[in-house]
Amino acid sequence: MTSDDHRAALIAGLRALADFLDANPAVPVPYSVNVLHFPHRATDAEMCAEVDRIAELLGAPINQEFGHYGASVRFGPVEYKAVAILAARRAEYEAHMSYEGCIQPDPIPDQNAAQAA
Repeated sequence: MTSDDHRAALIAGLRALADFLDANPAVPVPYSVNVLHFPHRATDAEMCAEVDRIAELLGAPINQEFGHYGASVRFGPVEYKAVAILAARRAEYEAHMSYEGCIQPDPIPDQNAAQAA
């Protein structure tokens, strides 16, 4: 699928979702919707340059926090955000996740069984 095909498919899908929700008022809607664009993995400078380019197109300021470099624009409760996750943050996350499964919490007692006793 080309990027033009993907773009058209995404836009059509968003419109179809909006039409579906409009036509089916009994279906609950989320509090908000976040549409995220992540630059292809590259150096921090290259990813930040891509976010800078998008920020200019959006007319939005750059926001840098928690190892994320991004820019966003809101349409009511809908947000479009371009965000680069910088190398130091990715390394921190990978180190954190390297412990996954190493520590097991005690089982949570079955409250229904305790109440029945």
